[in-house]
Amino acid sequence: MNILVTGANRGLGFSLSKAAAERGHTVLACARNGEQPIGSLKDLVSQFPNQIFPLSLDVTDEQSVSAAAAKVMEEWGSIDAIINNAGVLYARDSKIEELDFSLLDVTIDVNLYGPMRVVKHFLPLLYKGAKQTIINISSDAGSITNAYGEDYPYAISKAALNMFTKQIKSYVSDKNINVYAIHPGWIKTDMGGDKAPGSPEETANNLLDIIEKKKIIAEDLFFIKHDGESMKI
Repeated sequence: MNILVTGANRGLGFSLSKAAAERGHTVLACARNGEQPIGSLKDLVSQFPNQIFPLSLDVTDEQSVSAAAAKVMEEWGSIDAIINNAGVLYARDSKIEELDFSLLDVTIDVNLYGPMRVVKHFLPLLYKGAKQTIINISSDAGSITNAYGEDYPYAISKAALNMFTKQIKSYVSDKNINVYAIHPGWIKTDMGGDKAPGSPEETANNLLDIIEKKKIIAEDLFFIKHDGESMKI
């Protein structure tokens, strides 16, 4: 399968790229530094030179997303899965009385508009694929039922992302494309921190099981945990 992963240079995106390559998939590993990856992603590309292909893509720049889609169309012709993983977490401890709205703007741009831009430009490529899946990395913070008075930018962006996910699920309902907003769990990444109990490797493999249709999800579900369990909207 050809799997597009945004934010592939670290955290869950890196673990997804590694696990997918280990399973024999082709990974289009998207990051802002693109074709000149650094650090761990550079090493991973060297380890899997025929399976992991770094791609320049900035989710906040529609021209960048469009150019990346054109390159994928030219070189691969189709994709089978989109994993919108790139995300940011700002103003975590800010009270509403102290909230810097510029950080809300940035968060919405990355966490909501970013996946929307990617789907806009890569959906035609996904139509050409097989056993297609769109995964938007969401969060339990995006549950309106369980809303709490913190993480305003992040939680609001993820709640909106859940709405977009449901809209796209409806939009492609006649094309047998699976669409999910997935809570990855509290995992040890730069965002999750060292105290997180979960591992990005476990989450990555669970997500790949979903993409590979090894884990069957009820048709009416769209907001789920990485293990396939339903989340409260």
